Amino acid sequence: MISGFFGDENTLFFSIDLIASDGLDFAANVMLDTGFSYWLAMDKQDLDGLEWVRLERQMMRTARGDFNFDIYAGKVRIDGQEFDIPVHVGEGLSEILIGLQWLTTRRLVVDMSLGILTLGS
Repeated sequence: MISGFFGDENTLFFSIDLIASDGLDFAANVMLDTGFSYWLAMDKQDLDGLEWVRLERQMMRTARGDFNFDIYAGKVRIDGQEFDIPVHVGEGLSEILIGLQWLTTRRLVVDMSLGILTLGS
């Protein structure tokens, strides 16, 4: 289980590791976006240094309209476990986002009044 923290306007943040193709890892604070149905989304500039392999391009409808995203084969570490996941990479994303797919394998607990935010198995 990992503990998160509340950001501005009570956004939900967690710390994870992004694992580059050479095995180096980079700590990242990621925001849980319940409007994003996939695993992970990031801005193109955040991809630098990871050297992940591009798989395909996908058109997606977002709150700001239709956009093309490049899909990369990414690797992350959450709570000591490594996951190979598809990563949606686009332009103009102000935060690295984790989406609803994580909630199919993890339990989210949010209690703002007590300051509790966890994501665990």
